[in-house]
Amino acid sequence: MNGAETLVETLADQGVEVCFANPGTSEMHFLAALENPRIRSVLCLFEGVATGAADGWARMMDRPASTLLHLGPGLANGLANIHNAKRAGVGMVNVIGEHSTRHLKYDAPLTSDIQGLARPLCHWIRTTDGSHAIAADTAAAVAKGNEGLISALILPGDASWGEAGELKRQPKATTVRPAPDAARVDHVVKVLKSGEPTLIILAGRSMRGLPLDLAGRIAATTNCRIATQFFSVRIERGAGRAPLERIPYAVDQAIAFLSGFKHIITVETGEPIAFFAYPDKPSLLKPADCQLHSLVEKGEDSAAGLEMLAEALGALKTLPTLQARIEEPMPQGALNPTSIAKALSYAMPEHCILVDESLTTGRESMGLTAGARPHDTIQNMGGSIGYGTPVATGASMACPDRRTFCMVGDGSAMYTIQSLWTQAREGLPVTTIIFANNTYAILKAEYANMGAGGEGKAAPGPRALSMIDIDNPTIDWVAMAKSMGVPAVSVDTAEDFTQAMINSTREAGPVLIEVKL
Repeated sequence: MNGAETLVETLADQGVEVCFANPGTSEMHFLAALENPRIRSVLCLFEGVATGAADGWARMMDRPASTLLHLGPGLANGLANIHNAKRAGVGMVNVIGEHSTRHLKYDAPLTSDIQGLARPLCHWIRTTDGSHAIAADTAAAVAKGNEGLISALILPGDASWGEAGELKRQPKATTVRPAPDAARVDHVVKVLKSGEPTLIILAGRSMRGLPLDLAGRIAATTNCRIATQFFSVRIERGAGRAPLERIPYAVDQAIAFLSGFKHIITVETGEPIAFFAYPDKPSLLKPADCQLHSLVEKGEDSAAGLEMLAEALGALKTLPTLQARIEEPMPQGALNPTSIAKALSYAMPEHCILVDESLTTGRESMGLTAGARPHDTIQNMGGSIGYGTPVATGASMACPDRRTFCMVGDGSAMYTIQSLWTQAREGLPVTTIIFANNTYAILKAEYANMGAGGEGKAAPGPRALSMIDIDNPTIDWVAMAKSMGVPAVSVDTAEDFTQAMINSTREAGPVLIEVKL
């Protein structure tokens, strides 16, 4: 058994089921080893698609996928979506090819400092020290991925093709999230019993399943409110779930939302902050006299912490207030953020997955889809665009029995549109919704927010405008999708958009809907 075969077999032993790959010459032995039927190999035509797909897989499966990246430039191409996964606390095992050790001294064109490239965004980095070390290194990399961390296992060519001998099976790593400190829970009990206005902010794994139910019971018992940050890793929402408010994105609106609270309790997150710094606006959003209390830190068990809190409050027998299904007629007329959100609420089937990278157009979606059928929502927590279509690809790979909807602006979609090809090749049930306003609309708003044009000049001038408009030439999304094997339609009314979404749920594979705005 050579080193690459040892690596793939150990990945499978450790519970890794899929490898999103963009291989090159130095990874050919790894490619051969992926004939192993225990690992599903998925070709991605850009490394940012591979790392984003691994993110989407892990968000739905709560365990890491692996990637295969080609040397330093391949890693560099994937780093933006590694950044997004890191900010979301999502584990990932990146296998990065390297030149044979004897070849490095010649400084061939693709030679680079792979560890240096990986260091800012990967929690665990190791260049394997020969074929004999690969099994143990691979098990260590997966163990870190199971903790919600990013691993980078660098695989020199000679370690890959070298003889590894008989495989030494590694014990399967198990990750146990610790419960929060009991004294912390006791402190939060006193805060909630004070009767002062209190907000609990949920994040991480606390926004679904048992933790969400417990949070709903605590809210019903104490009259506190429960919310999320503006972006969240994954939320179970819609009819039959405990509803969560959402702290607004815009600084002034967020400050107004938080203004009445005397206490903020955090679960797997920190203090609410502005996404960017703006002239003459604060970075911290809560009132100065509002106290911050941590119940569950990142990496701790939110289910255990919320259960401890609910038990101490006598809330376990209290029924949470659950979101009712809101039935509305099919929206008609012009397409705008409100009609688009109502179309989503009308058309999304039960237990679908909604990946949201819609930035400008989708900002109405969370409030107006609260009463939709039960579904999961996934959002971009790192802010690096080109996230939506790869994450939808990985989420759909993890849950092929559920239709995945991906909302993405046309500017963002251009970063990783290669995802469509992988979706078509794998026959994934993904509906990609492209909001085609032919501009980076978010940047027009931010231009005004930043006061970049000076006093009294909210709109960018012609040269600045040319850098954030993408209508010269206009992108033909329907033709682009069809060229990659994805059926596509273009819509310009709310009723046509709604019907196109409904039609897409009847398809076995991917569909693209261009929403012309």
